[in-house]
Amino acid sequence: MTNRHRVAVLVLPGVLALEFGAATQIFSTDPRYELTVCAGDGPGSVPVSGFAITVAAGLEAVEDADTVIVPGYDDIDRPLPPELLAALRAAHARGARLVSICTGVFALAAAGLLDGRPATTHWRHAEQLRRRYPRVDVLPNQLYVDDGDILTSAGVTAGIDLCLHLIRTDLGAAAANTRARDLVAPPRRPGGQAQFIEQFRPEASGDELAPLREWMLDNLAATFTVDDLAERAHMSRRTFIRRFREETGTTPMAWLTDARIDRARELLEASAVPVEQVGRLSGFGAPASLRAAFHRHLGTSPQEYRAVFRHMSEATHT
Repeated sequence: MTNRHRVAVLVLPGVLALEFGAATQIFSTDPRYELTVCAGDGPGSVPVSGFAITVAAGLEAVEDADTVIVPGYDDIDRPLPPELLAALRAAHARGARLVSICTGVFALAAAGLLDGRPATTHWRHAEQLRRRYPRVDVLPNQLYVDDGDILTSAGVTAGIDLCLHLIRTDLGAAAANTRARDLVAPPRRPGGQAQFIEQFRPEASGDELAPLREWMLDNLAATFTVDDLAERAHMSRRTFIRRFREETGTTPMAWLTDARIDRARELLEASAVPVEQVGRLSGFGAPASLRAAFHRHLGTSPQEYRAVFRHMSEATHT
């Protein structure tokens, strides 16, 4: 077939096997794409944990590609070779589409390609990306960000979502849905949907208010105000708010909302409790309040959230 879309998967030192495998698996079996695995050192073998990846080309593949995919890599503190960064800049300048999965975004940022642009990465690395490259508009909760000619994604499953999004953009929804069925993956998760992080409520760095926070977790379904909490902590309202922020980095009511979202997620993932009861048990009350909180913090609905996790559970047993 002529005029195939050329995809170059750029292998960086310490490439993450799952991210690399997702990109190559999705594009290697479709005859409408021409896939090349390349690396800065040229053809050869690149060691990965327990095995090696065979690389077919050097940076010339980046120069010729229509789409360049940079999977995540583990040593994001090690400077990348100047010639590799130059190849990424040159590819972008001539109109290639650049894509990162997980920590691959650090390579695009190091090349200066994300300055003034939105981007995301795995939530564990979002703050480091923001600190190291302050000119990047880091969107830490999104699964992936499509900014036209540059697209970035979170971890491996979000990378699959983004690759399916690319197929949908290139070839249409039917082609993307067919590929999703082959992968036993959700056919479409919008990029604006939030990453499913381990928990929303921040870890505390102080212990003075730890008993109160435990009480709050035990009474999420109850109704109480900041004044109620301050009284329970035997503090003035102002002192309580200040000390709570010092220990958690956020306000009492924001922490409470995050804790209620975490509880609702647990119920949706691990139980068959109806959504109407999930709202009551997690402290949101009416289903409309639960839906509003999920859309605001997760970019999806409680029903859709539960459906995704059921699909993932079924996939693991397929």
